[in-house]
Amino acid sequence: MIIKQLSIFIENRTGGITDVALILSKNSINMRAFSVADGTEFGILRLIVSDVELATKALKEANFKVGITDVICISCPNTPGSLAVVLETLAKEEIFIEYMYAYSDGNNASTIIRPTDVQKCAATLDNNREDLLKLSPLYSF
Repeated sequence: MIIKQLSIFIENRTGGITDVALILSKNSINMRAFSVADGTEFGILRLIVSDVELATKALKEANFKVGITDVICISCPNTPGSLAVVLETLAKEEIFIEYMYAYSDGNNASTIIRPTDVQKCAATLDNNREDLLKLSPLYSF
């Protein structure tokens, strides 16, 4: 499924991520998934949150630079090979993935991917849903 991801530019310093977490907490916004990519002076905190609009507003009011990006969220069984089946399907269609991050909860695993062509990726997953379900019964996106 196509979902919205926040990308927040944060200064590389102690407490940078804490500042973001506190702002979200004060606004009752849940961080569902996140990833941090660091650079020399700034990092990018990528977030999936419970309320994109409120999070964006609160962070911008606190002078954070925030971008919103469409990404794909894929859920599959938390078993060896499940993600490989999905990635192989995308590779066959020559869909390039810029970055990805994942989390698991018991029997389910969710992966956030940023393909270069979000619409083509979503269509490919949808068109191959029946085959993917045969290989990974809990698959969804």
